[in-house]
Amino acid sequence: MIQGDSVKVAFFGECMIELSGLPLQRTFGGDTLNTALYLSRLGQNRGIEVSYATALGIDHISHEMLESWKAENIDTSLVRRLDEKLPGLYLVETEPNGDRHIHYWRNDSAAKFYFSVDYTPLESAIDQHKIDVLYISGISLAILAEESKAILITLLEKHKSNGGKLIFNNNFRPQLWTTRQAKYWYSQIVPYTDIVLSSEEDESLVWGEHDVASLYQQAGCNEVVIQRGRAGCKVYSGLQSAQPECFQITANQPERVVDICACGDAFAAGYLAARLTDGTEGAAAELGHQLASIVIQYPGAIIPPGAMKALT
Repeated sequence: MIQGDSVKVAFFGECMIELSGLPLQRTFGGDTLNTALYLSRLGQNRGIEVSYATALGIDHISHEMLESWKAENIDTSLVRRLDEKLPGLYLVETEPNGDRHIHYWRNDSAAKFYFSVDYTPLESAIDQHKIDVLYISGISLAILAEESKAILITLLEKHKSNGGKLIFNNNFRPQLWTTRQAKYWYSQIVPYTDIVLSSEEDESLVWGEHDVASLYQQAGCNEVVIQRGRAGCKVYSGLQSAQPECFQITANQPERVVDICACGDAFAAGYLAARLTDGTEGAAAELGHQLASIVIQYPGAIIPPGAMKALT
């Protein structure tokens, strides 16, 4: 998908403090950060360089986050630090079957204000053509004020005009905004998108009953991946060609499921690790399923690096 010695992938989104387990333990996570971290691990031997754009505070925990990202070989030059702001927080309750209930405290999260003041590092990087691929999610968009959403859309347009690729992950969260709002803003993003990553549930929540291929084909997107849980995924490819294809890839079925957190985020990382380095859609889905099946066998969003060593 990308020609050259290396692929520079930038993620924009929010990383939060995670409280989970008994007794409670403090870690961190967030949809785009989870994918960025797993892609960074997979990308070390694949020529993929990952950076993360967000806003954090100047507090000790924000500093810990930055240092942990650097330890995962994530470039943090696109992060901005804001006085009097802190990362968002969420508390996780996990049931015996791995299902989770999450409680959020993020109304004043620093990430919400990334575009609120001055010229951002992400805008600068795009103006200087330093990014090959930009990845955002529905959550990335939902947390922003309306004015910041508009700035981001303008930035996507500029990125595409520079020849950059855009990956969009639906990740709809009804507690953050209404279906009507999501549908409007998603409609602004999809025309610039090269690959859409979504799920059957999120597709239904945002668009209702619809023909996936027709919707995204008409919007100008070429490739769509719909995750279907234990049923695997469905891939629509070549939507802008004369002969579009649709095929299904079955999911790996691990013997045990500990925690389904970040399952979809891990799948996205595996899929992109292959697709951004000229792997086929089938091979990409296989890698995505392999990583996801490993991640759900561990507690929390981020698993130990050694647990996925066979894939790197």
